Amino acid sequence: MKHNPRQTGAPREALERFAALLLRWNRTINLIARPDEPDLWTRHIDDALRLVPLIPGSASRGIDLGSGAGFPGLVLSLATGVPFDLVEADQRKAAFLNEARRITGAQITVHAARIEATCLPPAPLVTARALAPLPALLRLVHPKLAPGGVALLPKGAGNETELTAARREWHMNVERIPGMKTGVVILKISELRPVSSRA
Repeated sequence: MKHNPRQTGAPREALERFAALLLRWNRTINLIARPDEPDLWTRHIDDALRLVPLIPGSASRGIDLGSGAGFPGLVLSLATGVPFDLVEADQRKAAFLNEARRITGAQITVHAARIEATCLPPAPLVTARALAPLPALLRLVHPKLAPGGVALLPKGAGNETELTAARREWHMNVERIPGMKTGVVILKISELRPVSSRA
């Protein structure tokens, strides 16, 4: 069973180092909104940790798309030990992620490139947070998701409308897990394939 990093030594310490670094870098790079800084743990770190129990035990690696400040991919790697590829096109944010890897020991590889331009072996786990509306997001997820894999996608209000639109293009199994705030859900998507596919 996966442990809770808020209640153990090393992961908690690593997360605290990550949080301190983020707040320092946030003075010069827009990693999170300034008004969110006092609520960094509850609005961002704890929110990412909600994905931990949804990760299949067989997930040997993950890909996080549009990683930004490291949510959720870097946090999930610290919490679970699962290696993650973090894809972030913004060079300054990619530099932050590399520094976070150095000071926390997270098992991450940072790719400072556009998602479409990254050639990564498909992974059994793909994550993305606040990246794009679901129909466009699934076009980015699909090439990175290994057969039998799972995508964990936190979505805000309007997720049902996005799902309806996405189903015009994609066959998929969807589980909806309530998020921390009203209207927010985590979409756990599996068996993703284009509608045009005969498989």
